[in-house]
Amino acid sequence: MEKGNIDLPGDFVQTQAVDIPLVSVAQIKMRDRGVVRKVGARDFALEAGNRVILEMNEDVTYGVVYGRPQRMPFVPPMRDMKTIIRKANPADLQTIARQERLACEAMAYWCDLIDRHRIPMKAIEVVPSFDHPKITFMFTADERVDFRVIVKELAGRFRTRIQMQQVGARDEAKHLGGLGLCGLVLCCASFLTEFKPITMKMVRAQGLPLDDNKLLGLCGRLKCCLAYEYEEGVRPTLIQPERLSTTN
Repeated sequence: MEKGNIDLPGDFVQTQAVDIPLVSVAQIKMRDRGVVRKVGARDFALEAGNRVILEMNEDVTYGVVYGRPQRMPFVPPMRDMKTIIRKANPADLQTIARQERLACEAMAYWCDLIDRHRIPMKAIEVVPSFDHPKITFMFTADERVDFRVIVKELAGRFRTRIQMQQVGARDEAKHLGGLGLCGLVLCCASFLTEFKPITMKMVRAQGLPLDDNKLLGLCGRLKCCLAYEYEEGVRPTLIQPERLSTTN
């Protein structure tokens, strides 16, 4: 990693030079869907529109680059940042094109099966595995679903291993992305790595109205950002209900 100097406040007495490692960071969309994420670019020469191969959730997949990589000061949270494995080669590009066609066909067929068998589930995305004979079907449902008949028909149609993955409402929002009332990309889709419980106790402690829909995120659950000031130990008197409009 390169090193750069840090700019310190004017009233800070600097006793020695401080070097901060610089890392190359690229912005990509996983499978060209959802929100733009930051990943380690290593030393790859990348341009907007390039396809790259990387690992996500223990599976190898691809992403689409949005803008040239930038050199940024290293900060500890970057340790959890995914890193590009390689720039897509001609063989990878053929695989990506084949996967995209397969995903579209599988999604259409899956939705038809859901309607035909009246299964109470909502199809989110179909993800063919890049390096294994497997297709993952992501969905949401209000309760446990018996999808054996669908799995049987999907396996018969596509002749591969079928994995059904049920995700929650918050996972759906993280997966699809979007903007909050604050105008920023959803916290869950941009930097949160895990979901912590958000309770009405946190709402009461901040003096916020308990029945205001602005407390709910796109997922229909209490917003993750309600935990931020609660965790910082802000007193209820310091947060007034009229500040609700600025809540992320």
